Amino acid sequence: MLQGKTAVVTGSTSGIGLAIVRAYAEKGANVVINGFGMADEIEYKRKGIEEEFAVKALYSPADMSAPAQIAQMIAEAERAFGSVDVLVNNAGIQHVEPIEHFPIAKWDAIIAINLSSAFHAIRAAAPGMKTRQWGRIINTASAHATIASPFKSAYVAAKHGVAGLTKTAALEFARDHITVNAIAPGYVWTPLVEHQIPETMAARNMTREQVIHDVLLKAQPTKEFVTSEQVAALAVFLASEDAQSITGAILAMDGGWTAH
Repeated sequence: MLQGKTAVVTGSTSGIGLAIVRAYAEKGANVVINGFGMADEIEYKRKGIEEEFAVKALYSPADMSAPAQIAQMIAEAERAFGSVDVLVNNAGIQHVEPIEHFPIAKWDAIIAINLSSAFHAIRAAAPGMKTRQWGRIINTASAHATIASPFKSAYVAAKHGVAGLTKTAALEFARDHITVNAIAPGYVWTPLVEHQIPETMAARNMTREQVIHDVLLKAQPTKEFVTSEQVAALAVFLASEDAQSITGAILAMDGGWTAH
């Protein structure tokens, strides 16, 4: 389905991003992996993708808080493969703390990585997509793109921004056969979620079990975590020809959370 295409997925050394990379590779796309981690572990994953799916996989260490590195990542992908056809803006970090104690540096980093990096990547990839008159841009948003939770001011602000950026880019590229959509998962069991549990325990004076059942899954009627593979399956569909008429959409995948 994606034979001959190239997909760049930011924040893809683990979690949702890695699941999307693997799903695209399975459909025949060459992929660019991006993110932080141990060099030997990243190389193991990169090489494994090439061997398992018979595609090319590159790794970019681009820092998603550095606009010049983001532009360079897109340029390097275009040089290596001839195009960037699918761009998934998935990189994200989190911090949980009351506003009056929220570190300014954490606010700046979350806005830069969760929101501004998507703008910089789209800005870099759009000219090539316009020239080829085909492209798929998929932003990983969140249920927090439309609703809020306490103690997550930067994350909620960033994800609301992702929703607005998605809609604006969709309108601008509507006649260029470039679709722009956002997937808005509820709680997915990823390292990002796992790492915020201790912060939430401290902020709310709760046990680990209370955080999982009374905070994370409280609003999800299914009482189940979304899986990375489910998010990846939707990302595959949005990259397909069948999704050509879906653009500017914020697609909820949250176990019914935002149905309240």
